[in-house]
Amino acid sequence: MDEVTRQICRIIQEDIPLSPRPFLEIARRVGKTEEEVLRIVEDLKEKGIIRKFGAVLGHRKAGFRANGMVVWNVPEGERERVGNIMASFKEVTHCYERPTMDGWRYSIFTMVHGKTREECLAIAERISEATGIKDYRVLFSTREFKKRSMKYF
Repeated sequence: MDEVTRQICRIIQEDIPLSPRPFLEIARRVGKTEEEVLRIVEDLKEKGIIRKFGAVLGHRKAGFRANGMVVWNVPEGERERVGNIMASFKEVTHCYERPTMDGWRYSIFTMVHGKTREECLAIAERISEATGIKDYRVLFSTREFKKRSMKYF
């Protein structure tokens, strides 16, 4: 990996510039064109060095003060169908299947965000109605310990 690629990696593992053309700003910082930076990032993705490129919304700063992990008891044969319905809700930011265990029957986990706890509960109720799954619990967050990306350089 050459030094320019390393510099680009250092920059994109942090918050990217908040601008209509963030890669142009990155290009200016490393002395390349926007097209060259985009080509380098695409090459890193194709090689599997970058597995995903995403954005994290600071939900509290955006006005969403409540969030809850909704855990659902979904029968094994229904998980694919139900999970796809749950994931289609715009208020669901994460939707995972997890193994059940003795004393823990919940197999699908969805993270929902709302302005209030009541709004999160209403979202869970709407999801329940859409899927027919009535056995669920909403686990509200009380404290955030970490929210940052991995650092490699």
